[in-house]
Amino acid sequence: MQVESSHPARTPAVETKITGTVTPVLEVDLNAGEMVLATTGQMSWMTPSIQMKTTTAAGGSSGFFGGLKRALGGGGLFMTEYSAPAAPGHVSFAAHVPGQIVAMPVEPARGYMVHRHGFMCGTSGVQIGTALQRKLGVGIFGGVGFVLQHVTGTGTAWLELGGEIVERDLAGGESLLVHPGHIGAFDDRVTFDVETIKGVKNALFGGEGIFVVRLTGPGRIWLQTLTVPGLAHALVPYLPKASSSSSSDDT
Repeated sequence: MQVESSHPARTPAVETKITGTVTPVLEVDLNAGEMVLATTGQMSWMTPSIQMKTTTAAGGSSGFFGGLKRALGGGGLFMTEYSAPAAPGHVSFAAHVPGQIVAMPVEPARGYMVHRHGFMCGTSGVQIGTALQRKLGVGIFGGVGFVLQHVTGTGTAWLELGGEIVERDLAGGESLLVHPGHIGAFDDRVTFDVETIKGVKNALFGGEGIFVVRLTGPGRIWLQTLTVPGLAHALVPYLPKASSSSSSDDT
């Protein structure tokens, strides 16, 4: 089931449609002169009239060093601009995991913190930066740690969230403890901090105490029910085992 954000909808500068349910795709129609920005490798299909430009200076970054800073924080070094310079065109971005694609209005006074792979694409005025990079032990997220992207600027950003989406409005001073993998996005006025629940062990976290993120209002949060590490852990029993005799048979 597709879930729509309860934020007031702002009509984006480009015409879009979200197709599908379990693994949706964002379809973008660009008129001549319009452009959307995405991380490199997001495109699924497009018409020949679309022009691609890969750059490190997109998304609010200042040249190569801005892109390098974004990459070191968990984002991509390169961003890709998709434009229709001479004639209308179409470009589509498919979800990488089962989940939802949501459109978020971005304004100078309203930005979002988004999980490290959450940003799908945005209009030309949207900027992408890194808000937090925190190491959370060997087991979590394959050793990458907890990373948040900061989406700011003016325009519309489309986010990819895993599984179903649960929205919560936190009052001023109200807190919620959330497993890092279940954080989809939250208003950037929501404060956050990484904490450890002592006395509780979990193999997913390398035997360390369980890490949680304390989100404190006021503001809205978007929680995702599907985590990529959780999905990978569930698939492990069904993956083929490597044969120890395979190397000797080949010699």
